[in-house]
Amino acid sequence: MGTATVKWIGGKQFVGIDSTCHSVVLSTPDEGIGIKPSELLLIAVASCSAVDVVEILTKKRMPLDFMEISASGEQDQDPPWTFRKIKLHFRLAGKNLTEKAAAQAIELSEEKYCSVAATVRATAEITTHFEVLDPIQFG
Repeated sequence: MGTATVKWIGGKQFVGIDSTCHSVVLSTPDEGIGIKPSELLLIAVASCSAVDVVEILTKKRMPLDFMEISASGEQDQDPPWTFRKIKLHFRLAGKNLTEKAAAQAIELSEEKYCSVAATVRATAEITTHFEVLDPIQFG
């Protein structure tokens, strides 16, 4: 079972701490020192998928030299500003990486392994796009 703690540190600032004592600073946009909680959800979807994609491609003997995922979301105009669409754009590079392998790894993550995506999918449509880059730039 996952656990986390959020501590208020003053004003509109908080620290989130996971079960292994890693932390992240959160705040409202006007505080300007931490991540917006709603954008932390986008980071969670992208990073959950990132872990899966790295593991899947490593098992396929196609290790990555580079990966970056841009996440964007469309929210309702009124409170509670529910996310309705989340878009993930993967940029990947690896010496032996093929477009087919990248597509399969991303699909497996989104459809089978990513717990965050599985949870969010109940209210938000998640779409993914990717591009395989020349690994020479990152080697």
